[in-house]
Amino acid sequence: MSEHMDVNIDLSILEVEPAGEYHAKADRFLSSHQLLDFIRCPWLHRKKSIGLVEDSDSASYLIGRAAHVRILEGREAYETAFALGGPVNPKTGKPFGSGTKAFAEWAEVQGKPVLSHDQMDLIEQMASGVAMNNQAVDLLLYGRSEGVVRAEYCGTPCQIRIDWVHPHRGIVDFKTCDDLTWFEADARRYGYHRQALRQGHQRLPRLVQGAGQAGHSPRRPGADREHGFGRRHE
Repeated sequence: MSEHMDVNIDLSILEVEPAGEYHAKADRFLSSHQLLDFIRCPWLHRKKSIGLVEDSDSASYLIGRAAHVRILEGREAYETAFALGGPVNPKTGKPFGSGTKAFAEWAEVQGKPVLSHDQMDLIEQMASGVAMNNQAVDLLLYGRSEGVVRAEYCGTPCQIRIDWVHPHRGIVDFKTCDDLTWFEADARRYGYHRQALRQGHQRLPRLVQGAGQAGHSPRRPGADREHGFGRRHE
């Protein structure tokens, strides 16, 4: 985004909507992830849209979702959305491993996604890394996390739940990866460039006032409000 562009985004246009409620409307509104599915395989996209195929989950996706909540929405939302830790072995005083029967039985009754102690440690390391990144801190100094926008584009109802919107810097897209060395390959594999293009097209005219369009903020990680920066701009 040009440093000389005068951007003033009306954050009140962003709807507050839980992730589950947002995803439940996927049968009525096209999202960037659905569009990527269609690009890869229209038939697979159709099967997913009518509920014949469910999205597979993985440890990497779980950690990515948890990092989004922990870093962009704050610790309280993180602790509400996920069951953290796990049972402790009374004989050793240490947590049971995530591959043990005791951990599996504990996870089964939690009623929400679970994170092991090792996964929690990894997410906290991510949050600390974000807090030490001055550019990330600047991007998440003000704004709103996970705001929802719906609009019709080319005759198709669309929706987006934006990681973070800064009122003067635009969209901040938070990405996690297993190894930073291969991030460029991951970007091509998961179509991040297509997501960026679609995010730019989907925004409502009222979302940006004074500039006509806000460019994309660099894909840097967000900031942890627990450290005092990353305040919501209501």
